[in-house]
Amino acid sequence: MTKKEKAKIIQRILDSLFPHPAIPLAHKDPYTLLIAVLLSAQCTDARVNQITPILFAKASTPKEMVRLSIDEIQSIIRPCGLSKSKAKAIWNLSKILIEKHGGKVPKTFEELEHLPGVGHKTASVVMVQAFHLPAFPVDTHIHRCAKRWTLSSGKNVKQTEKDLKTLFPKKDWAKIHLQIIYFARKYCPARGHQTADCPICKRVLNDF
Repeated sequence: MTKKEKAKIIQRILDSLFPHPAIPLAHKDPYTLLIAVLLSAQCTDARVNQITPILFAKASTPKEMVRLSIDEIQSIIRPCGLSKSKAKAIWNLSKILIEKHGGKVPKTFEELEHLPGVGHKTASVVMVQAFHLPAFPVDTHIHRCAKRWTLSSGKNVKQTEKDLKTLFPKKDWAKIHLQIIYFARKYCPARGHQTADCPICKRVLNDF
């Protein structure tokens, strides 16, 4: 069986289990999504969703954010971890958005990835979820599952992203990346994984 055929079966299973996956980070626009994704680095989505309402009540736009001091931002986001570097990045990127982008989040990878604290994965999430432009964000969950399901032998997320983009329809990337994240958390964890209880892994072993 080819990887393409395997991917089609996996996609059918994902569609049956998570037909309408919601974006796990609470936000109201591209800017608040960008900030939420930045905060999610090495932090759970649940924790981010507890902190962002407090932060956004004080500042939910770049102009409001730069009125706060970096110390004020850090004191709010401290539970998310890496608060010093994240606070500095949030303040600086907000300033850049005002000065170079008219206070708006840019819609290109190049511009997004030039913002402080914004890497390729963060940019990909904003591109696909905020602007509905083709992108396939790959986090550790997706990287792990792609390897387990032998869809990719990539040693890093960059290669895994490239492999998955060739296997799944571009029009479905926005949904599939969320489906795999939800699936990984519920059925295919890094530790304590039971192949017999995993709807995809047990098929991989038995049918592929």
